[in-house]
Amino acid sequence: MPFVNVKIAGPTLAPEQIGRLQRDITDIMADALGKDPAVTSVLVEQVAARGCSIAGTAVHVLAHINARITAGINTADQKARFIADAHTLLKRILGGGLPVATYVIVDEVAADAWGYDGVTQQHRAAPR
Repeated sequence: MPFVNVKIAGPTLAPEQIGRLQRDITDIMADALGKDPAVTSVLVEQVAARGCSIAGTAVHVLAHINARITAGINTADQKARFIADAHTLLKRILGGGLPVATYVIVDEVAADAWGYDGVTQQHRAAPR
């Protein structure tokens, strides 16, 4: 039940690009991390580039992905694959102008600290 927040600063994305980001991130979550697409939530946000900088210098395009997953479920190799595949996706969608400081972050959240449909992950995983 991951939640993925994709922030894009700079170019205005076409609806097709947003849809592709949403679909492809969902696929990468399933392929790299084994997450169920039916409960994978992807939020794509476009923000103004004027507020973005690297090393104190304004940039014209910037992108970041922050994926939240339940702690302790995935291996380091799985997370590394997600990070690599998500970065490749950003380059495919936004082109080669992305700065080196384009981050893909995997936040692991304790199972008792989040959930969906009103039930924590800890309670969802408990034997019934």
